[in-house]
Formats: sequence, structure tokens, C-alpha cells
Amino acid sequence: MSTSYQPWHHGNITRSKAEDLLSKAARDGSFLLRDSESIQGAYALCVLYQNCVYTYRILPNEERKLSIQASEGVPIQFFSVLADLVETYYSPNMGLATHLQFPIQKEEEPEEEADPVKYPPQLPPPGTSQEGHQPMAVKKPMEGSHRALADTYLQRLQHIDMSNLPEEHHKSIQEYFHTSLCLDAEQAQNGNPNLPHLKKLTMGICKQLNSEISRTLPSLEAIQRLLDQKLSPGIGRLRSQVSADSGQSVSIRLEQLTKLLYSIEEKAKTAVFEWAGNDGGHRRSLIPPITFEVKSELLGLTTKMFLKVDVESGKIYFKKCKDGPEDKYFVHNKILQLVKSQKVAKLVIVVETEKEKTQRKEFVFDDTKKREGFCQLLQQMKNKHSDKPEPDMITLFVGTWNMGNASPPQSIASWFQCKGQGKTRDDTADHIPHDIYVIGTQEDPLGEKEWTDTLKSALRGTTNISFKQIATQTLWNIRIVVLAKPEHENRISHIFSDSVKTGIANALGNKGAVGVSFMFNGTSFGFVNSHLTSGSEKKTRRNQNYVSILRFLNLGDKKLNPFDITHRFTHLFWLGDLNYRIELPTTEAESIVTKIKQQQYQELLCRDQLTIERAEEKVFLHYDEEEITFAPTYRFERDTRERYVYTKAKATGTKYNLPSWCDRVLWKSYPLVHVFCQSYGCTNDIMTSDHSPVFSTFEVGVASQFVSKHDPNSVSQGGIKFMNCVATLMTKSKTKFFIEYHSSCLEKFVKSSEGENQDHSDGSIKVRFGNQVELVPIISDPEYLLDQHILLCVKSTDCDESYGESCVALRAAESSYTEFHVTLTHHGERTGTLTGGVQLRTSAGKQTEKLYDFIKVERDDSGASKGKGLDHINKLALPADITNPSYMGVGYKSGGVADRGWSYSMPPRSGSGGGGGVVGFGGRDQTHGNISPKKTVYDHSAVRSPTGKAIDNVGEDGKPAEMFDNPLYGSMGKGGARSRGSKDQPVPQCSKDHLIPPDPIFSFTKPSDQDPDRAPVPTPRNRSYTCSETKPPCSAPTASALAAFPSQTYTKNPVKPSRSEGGMVLMTNRPPLPMKSRPGQADATPTKPRDYRDSSELPSKLRPPARPIQPLPKDALHETTQPPKMGRSVK
Repeated sequence: MSTSYQPWHHGNITRSKAEDLLSKAARDGSFLLRDSESIQGAYALCVLYQNCVYTYRILPNEERKLSIQASEGVPIQFFSVLADLVETYYSPNMGLATHLQFPIQKEEEPEEEADPVKYPPQLPPPGTSQEGHQPMAVKKPMEGSHRALADTYLQRLQHIDMSNLPEEHHKSIQEYFHTSLCLDAEQAQNGNPNLPHLKKLTMGICKQLNSEISRTLPSLEAIQRLLDQKLSPGIGRLRSQVSADSGQSVSIRLEQLTKLLYSIEEKAKTAVFEWAGNDGGHRRSLIPPITFEVKSELLGLTTKMFLKVDVESGKIYFKKCKDGPEDKYFVHNKILQLVKSQKVAKLVIVVETEKEKTQRKEFVFDDTKKREGFCQLLQQMKNKHSDKPEPDMITLFVGTWNMGNASPPQSIASWFQCKGQGKTRDDTADHIPHDIYVIGTQEDPLGEKEWTDTLKSALRGTTNISFKQIATQTLWNIRIVVLAKPEHENRISHIFSDSVKTGIANALGNKGAVGVSFMFNGTSFGFVNSHLTSGSEKKTRRNQNYVSILRFLNLGDKKLNPFDITHRFTHLFWLGDLNYRIELPTTEAESIVTKIKQQQYQELLCRDQLTIERAEEKVFLHYDEEEITFAPTYRFERDTRERYVYTKAKATGTKYNLPSWCDRVLWKSYPLVHVFCQSYGCTNDIMTSDHSPVFSTFEVGVASQFVSKHDPNSVSQGGIKFMNCVATLMTKSKTKFFIEYHSSCLEKFVKSSEGENQDHSDGSIKVRFGNQVELVPIISDPEYLLDQHILLCVKSTDCDESYGESCVALRAAESSYTEFHVTLTHHGERTGTLTGGVQLRTSAGKQTEKLYDFIKVERDDSGASKGKGLDHINKLALPADITNPSYMGVGYKSGGVADRGWSYSMPPRSGSGGGGGVVGFGGRDQTHGNISPKKTVYDHSAVRSPTGKAIDNVGEDGKPAEMFDNPLYGSMGKGGARSRGSKDQPVPQCSKDHLIPPDPIFSFTKPSDQDPDRAPVPTPRNRSYTCSETKPPCSAPTASALAAFPSQTYTKNPVKPSRSEGGMVLMTNRPPLPMKSRPGQADATPTKPRDYRDSSELPSKLRPPARPIQPLPKDALHETTQPPKMGRSVK
């Protein structure tokens, strides 16, 4: 089965790459072999015939013989090697579409110039040499003797300064390498791995050390017994017996000594912490009371006030002077909501007074940063004193640092406290610990234990918590460490770690990635720390590194084999030294430094290679990155942050390393989940490396391990129905396709029937899946089911390989039949689109309010349109959730397309005048109702929330409203937005022949107040979701434009409000998700998270029952059996 030196065997190239190579050949009979993507040890034979690619699987049997799966009726033949198989199928009539004729030669990869390899802190992997990390031949020594090995070491010995060694040690070392090394090598060759002569040498050198260990170990063990007595009294006697054995090797005894010292230190710290304050066996995080100076306006008079937040006692005090009495306060459960203003640092605190009445207290802070610190403290208070058994929101710290092979400074506290440049945390949040810390390092010179202890010590100093080590993974000097609060230790499970090498020939670990994944209760997390190829000119190689890591990093649920890591996790964070540079001529070096000093980052970011490559969808497709507002983190002169060093003298000439944002943090989350970046920046005071450490913090929604409170026998069965699915695949393969549905809410994955193929003129294939697919969830409670996602994979029948994967959020179908439009991707590439509809049936139940619903944002009236049909919106003036209230989004004006890879549409309200449908994905095919992937439009004028709520940013005169300044960073310029198209656009009609109407049993429409000829419209529901929009990237620069900076306009994006009642009129490409309206409950008040901003009375504690399962009235059945009207497209 050898595949060596076969020009037609292309190894593990992707399916799409194989199709590209065959398309370029453009001759019938062209072929190549590649490794199978679905079965390890199998191959795929790809043959071109009549401009279509046919793929045949080559499978090994139990005897490792190979056979090809060709047409029926052709006898199966078995081969020992691939070469014989290929030779046989050069003959015609062998069951292939055409016989093999023209092999596609494997492309020779350009030889990569080796970076100076930094030695790893531990021994390199077997089969590599320390000297140059080139692969060593593992074979028996050459005949004659082992003198060549001894001579090599004797030559090295001459270059080592041994003047300070004792004379007897010097002689012993020389004697060993002159004579005894050959004897050890001979014994090793004969199977004795102990190297007795080396052992004799080390025992002689460590003679005094050995006696000192024998004298020291008993003393340390006595301390160990003392500290350990209450836990395990007998352990000391065992260790005394071990230490008494002085015949053990020095290395083993030294290891014992080291472990003992670490153990003593850890036990002593634990004992002291337990004595100081014990909370469930672990040290509590004691957040000191913090006072904020604010202004309060009463009867037109502005007065100074002080708000004191005591997280530990769960109280907030309202005081007229700093040292005044603390007689007026509210307890945590009486603080109902925080409402932020968009323009100024104003905050409304909604509190509950006596007799269940609410009161609004308005305060203005010095700046939005202070207000954000106050809000985080109150969130911490609510979380700390919550009566929920499990958290529904946690915070993460994600940091990356290229340490430059230098030991860290004494203090790295500023890194964990997010102090420095960029989007930073306020001082008042210093003492708020994060739930999980993920630290990625590159060029890390420390040992694993030493670095982990350094991190734990630094966190203990800033938070008073002894964090638990969840996982560590190291590849040479690339490392990732995950630490968590002790109380979360039992919530974290299914921990996996892995690494991928991408160094020279993908064999060296000086470049590559390490990763860790785990479950936090019911939410999956993945973290990847990568160090990609360096060099300004090697961005293509960096893109290849990314794809290799994506394909071969083995993390997460092994049942999700068709999906790479971009789809395996609810939240995936990618950090590291990605090494993407600023793409400008070296002559611009001084100009770059000048612009950095003037903080003109926006012009440089438009030349950032990662920004350009992402805009062209070559890398990190559908990932998010928070706005960069800090200086480039590479390449500094060490021990200062005042000077960039952008030249390096080499034997081949001067090498330029222009200042660049090499160190980055990106993330990708499932649709309609809560994730919000609180900070993103770099430190100023950690200067031991030529890179600055980068920090980021996130607020993330998590789901609990759901346990239903109802009797399973009495609960009606839930259902998830997919229908009208149409896939458009960018492929030339001639095969049939089916869809696989995967989810943790299903007992096992489900396959659809084969789809019907239709060729497109542009070479793609449209596949229609006519039959409905109904999935049965393991739990039908809406509290559980609405947090779930369905992963979809379009596969081929011929080789069971994936042609594209995506994800659909069940929350989108909370109230009624919902259409979806998702991008299909495979190995990081866009491979097509999938459209269809989804319906959801759940049992009775209600959802609980989430912690991230506690903070709302009040939409400013002045920015809302007062045009025709929209006056009522301004009267409501309701707050809405937005991406980040204290740090307004900043983006570039660009013609690029902002695409998150998913969209949900609902039919428009009649007479609304707004464009409904799937905004941003062009018009529908009027015959079949699918969405064309070619007409992709991004509407810059729509102010969108993470869930797709849109508010037109139009002033009274019809012109775009003025963008407001960010108080945190000052004015960044003004920008307009394009006017939004609307009611003049015709609504395309869809053919009823190709649309399956929604099942009435799945429908949850109100039977009364709706027109009989239109589909149901959901009621809005206040809730926040994925909170950082993908910003329109800069367009890629042309070659001629690289010599000078462009005249880019740097504008602020409008604030993105989430779902509020007023915004329901205008539909965008991600519409608002509804509340739980129920069949047969037209007049019932729907349940939703509490919102007390417009009410002086508290709502009743009793809520109507949620979603009873009952048949609809006949008129409702008549309505819902009609095909739903498709929303019009907005161009």
C-alpha cells in the first residue's frame, strides 16, 4: 500500500483543491488520488469526464488489500499497492466514468526558508536532532565503530568553556565521551537502554549532591507529614521508606525532592487560605466596597451623589456625601434593571420600593468607562447572590503573548487586569475575577510547571483565589494553559487537548498550534493558540497553516466527525502570534512609526494582511474580532515600549519587520448565543519580549445541564421539522447528496433522503431536498430546547464526504415557521448556501430570565426616523439591547460585505412599508423560492443588533442621522449611511409547487388578529445575543496603491439595538426573534424577561402557562396550510 514517489498521489489535499486541479487540466481522463476525508486509511480517486468530477472510494479490507468502489456489475479486484490499482484502471470498461489517461502531477511546494529555530524547553520529538532540528535517520550505526558519534561530541566539547569545573569532573566527562560513549552505544544497539556508563558518570559527579539529598529529604518529609496529618496520616511513613533508599538514581531522587518542595508550598498556601476565609473549601474572592461619584438631576438642579457598591453584602448605598450615613440602600434582589443611555454616561437604576412599586433613579457618571465598571460590579453582585443553582453567564479572560524566549518580569498583573492601550477595563473592575482564564504563549522558555505556577501566583495576587488548572498543552515552546475558579471544577468536563505542527514540511513544532476543549455544563468551548509562519511575504503560507490546523486539530466531540473545529463548539476562540503583517513597502517604515505615535491606526489597519485576507474570505471565515484601538504589538526594542525595531541584520542582507498587529484574538460562536467582548488591548509595562501581551475579556452565555422537572410520561413529545431545503453547492462533482442533522439534543444523527440535482450555468449544483425531515429531541422543554442548535452537513453518496457544513439555531423558530439562509463551509472555505424552513414544537414550560438581560440600553429618540409610518416608534422610546454600550462600534467605509454566515427571515407585516425577507442575500428565485447566493448586498444603513433588529438611522429631513462620538475615545469622525430601499420593491411570488406548507401542529400563530392570506409574525422579545458584529472590512489594496496610504474615511458605525417593539416594523437579514406566543392564547400576555422601564407597577408574579400543546381552530388550520409568503429582498 505504499504511496511513495507517485506523482498522481496528492496526499491530504482537500476535495475542493482536487476539483480545482482537475478543472485546470480540462481533459477527459485526467485523474489524481487523494486521501479520503471520511475514512482514515482510505483514498479517493478523482476522475474528470465531460467537465464533471467523479469520485470513487478506494477502501482497504481486513488484509490491507485495496479495492475501488466502481459501477455495479464490474467484478471487484484487490491490489496490494496503489500503483498496481492505477495501472489496471488505465484499461477501459473497468466501471469508471472513463478510463484513466492523464495523471495530474503533484504540485511542488516552494522550499521554505527556515526561521531561526528556538529550541524547545524540553527535548525535541524523537527523530530530530538538537543541533538543527533536521530529521535524523533512525538506523543502525554504520559499520566500523561508533567513533563518528564520539568524535562529534568531542569536537563540541572543545568549544565549551569548562574552566570553572572541578578537575576530576572535567576528566570524567572527557573520559566518558572518549571511550565509554561507544560502549553505551553498543549496549543500546543490543537492547540495553540503561546507558550504565552514563549512569556511572552522573553518580560520580553528583556524589556530594546525593549525600546532601539523603540529608535533606527526611527534613522535608517531616514538614510534609505535619501538613498532611489531618488528611492522610500514613503518607509520611511511606515517603520515609522511599527516601531511605539511597540506591535510587540521582535524577529520581531530585524529582522526589522537587515534587516535595512544590507540595509543601501548595499545602501551606492552602492551609493559610482556608484559615483566612473558607468558602466550600476554597478561598473566597473578596471584592472590596467601591464608591462612585455621580451626578443626579432633580427638579432641574444637578447635585453630586455617591453610589457605594458592596458586592459581598449584596447592597448598593445612595449617599449625599462620601463619608455620609449609609442608611439608604437597596438589596440585590430589589435592583431590577440597569438601563444605559447611548450618548452620555447616563445610567437608570430601576429599583423595587415598598408595595411592589418601581422607581427609576437617573445618574450621570464621569465617563462610560466608569459606568461600565459600575455595571460589571452589579452584575457580579447579582450573580453572587443568585438563587439559581447554575450560572447562565460567565466571563472569560483570553490572553496571548509571544515571550521572545525571555523569562517574564516579576509582575504580570497588568495583563490580567487589562491595563494598557485599547479597550481596557476601569480600575473599579480590578478585583472582579473572571471565571476562566485562557493563556496562550509562544516562544515560551519556561517549563510547564514553572509557567503554570507563575500564572497561578499572579492571579492569586490580583483575585485572592487559588485557581484550578483545567488543562495544559505544549508543542515545543507553544503553550496553552486553562485555569478556572475552584467552584467551576465540577462543571467542567470532556476535556481534550491536541497539537498540530506546521513548521518546515509540517514536521517541526517551532510553528503550529495547541488546543484545548471542554464542556462547561451544557455549553462547549474550544480554544486554539497558534504560532504561524513569520515573514511579511509569507501570508499565503500562513493561510495554509490556518487550514492545516483547522483540519487536523482533534478537539471536541468525536461524534461530530464530519465537522471541523469551526462547527464543533458553541464558542471557539482563536488566539496567538498569527504573524500577519502590515503590507506596505519597507520605505514606509518611518511613516508607519509616525502614524502609530499619532494613533492613526485606521489607515494602517486597512493594510493589515489579516484584515485583507479575511475580507477576501481566504482565512477566518465568519470569525469576529473586536475593534483594534491599540498600537501594533510587534516589533519593540526589549525593555522599552517607546521604540520599534524594524530592521535586522542577516547574512543575506537587512531584513525588515515593520510594526504589525501580529498578536490577535478572534472568536466564532453559534448563531443567537450571547457573547460580548468587554475588552481588547495590550499592556504597556511588560517589556521583556519584542511583543506586547494582548488581553481580551468576554461575557458569555452558558446553558446548564438541563434536568426536566416534569414527569417524562406526562410531557408531550417535542419536534423539530426541516422543510423546503435547497442547497447550492460550488462543485463539479457528479454525485447525489443528502443532509445529515447532528445535535446534542438528538439521540443520534439523522439522514435525509437523497436530493434532486439541477445544474447551474455558473458550474454550481442546486440540490432540492423535497421530503420533510422531523427530528425528535430528547427533551422537549422550551427552557432546554431553545438553547440548542442543529448542525447540518451536506454529504455525497459516493464517498460519504462533506461538501459543506453549517448551523441553525432553534431559537429562531421559537414562535412560528421560520426560513433560514446559511452559508455552507468546509475546511474554512465557502462551499455554497443552504436555504429552507424550520418549525419547532415544545412542551409546556417557561423560560427563566438570564443574567445578561439585567442590563439594557435606551435607544435615543433623535436618531430614529420620523418618516411615514414610523411615528409610533418614537413615541415608544423603548430601550433595546445593543452590542456594547460603553464602546461604540467603529468601522471603515468600504464596499466589502459583512457576512456572519447565517440569516433568519420572517414575513413582513402588511402595510409596514419595510422590506422583509432575507436582507443581504439578494432576490429569490421566483420559480422555486430559493435564495440566490450571487446577489449579496450589505445594507450599511440598517442599525442591526446581534439578532438582526433594524432601526433606520435617518433624521427628520430624510438625511442620514449624525453618528455620535464615543466618550471613551473621543471623536473619530462622522459618517453617513445609505438610504434604505423599501416599499417600491416588488415582492417576488413563490411557486406553491415547490414549497411544503408549515405543519399546523407545529404552528404557534395567533388565530384571531391576522390576515388570512399572510403568514404569522412573531411578537418581539427583549433579549441580547451575539454582541459583536462583523464589521465591513477594508477592501484589499491594489499593488499600485501600496506605495502610499489611502485616503480612507474612518467612521463610526451606528449603535446596534436589539429586539424592541418599535423596531419590529423594519425587517433585516436577521429578524427579531419572537416571544413565546402560544396557540389558542390570542389574548394572553406573552412571557418575557422583566422590563420595568415604562411601568410604575411591578408585573404580577404569575405568568400565563407557556405553549400548551393543542390543535388549532379550523380557521387557523386553514391559514397555516397556505404556503408562507416569502419576504422581499432588499438590495
